Amino acid sequence: MRVGKIYSILNDLSPFELQEEWDNSGLLVGSYNDEVKRIYLSLDLDLELVEKIESNSLVITHHPLIFKGLKQLDFTKYPANIIQKMIKKDLTLICMHTNFDKTHLNRYVVRDILGYDVISCEDYLCYFEVNENFDDFSKKVQDRLNLLHLKTVKCAEFVKKVAITTGAGSQMMAKIQADCFLTGDLKYHEAFEAKQNGLSLIDIGHFESEVFFAECLSKDLKNLSIKAIIANSKNPFDDKGIMNE
Repeated sequence: MRVGKIYSILNDLSPFELQEEWDNSGLLVGSYNDEVKRIYLSLDLDLELVEKIESNSLVITHHPLIFKGLKQLDFTKYPANIIQKMIKKDLTLICMHTNFDKTHLNRYVVRDILGYDVISCEDYLCYFEVNENFDDFSKKVQDRLNLLHLKTVKCAEFVKKVAITTGAGSQMMAKIQADCFLTGDLKYHEAFEAKQNGLSLIDIGHFESEVFFAECLSKDLKNLSIKAIIANSKNPFDDKGIMNE
């Protein structure tokens, strides 16, 4: 199947024009005319994963391999070392980042992973009702997201309404209209601010909350004539990785 046809399917599913100005989603390596035999889905692209991927394949990742302009290609350093190996193996790369966050990923984590109904979504923010004890709810979040450590800011014993942004969304705290906010990469000063403002927080990790990208996208690609393989990169913090079909 040609990459151009797959790109069109992906664009219908989650329009690339929805991405932020600073983002770099879309076709990053290869051409629309490339003919690929299989598709690999992953949160990121690391060296170990590139070695496992078969030649003449399309890789679709959530995080863009190239974010800023490259002034040189030093093949001993990231990301040039990965780009070099991709070219040698005739691999094509498409990234679906902020556009997919807005249309799919946050909703999927709420509904399919945490098991709640989405009330509303505003770009990156999805809201859902919990009506549970904070300790019980936070333990459920930890279990379902496979969090090794649980970092929380507890401002009340009971949680009614929750907002979520997978990945890193602390910059949205000021606009949260809920009792509790779930996001990743939370820092001390952000936690301190939330505590003073009475907003409970649960740090759901960056990798841990977005690793479901491949699983989520695969459900929409299951009817393609070529196989879509979930092949997640490893978490740089806890060294976990999976590959299955």
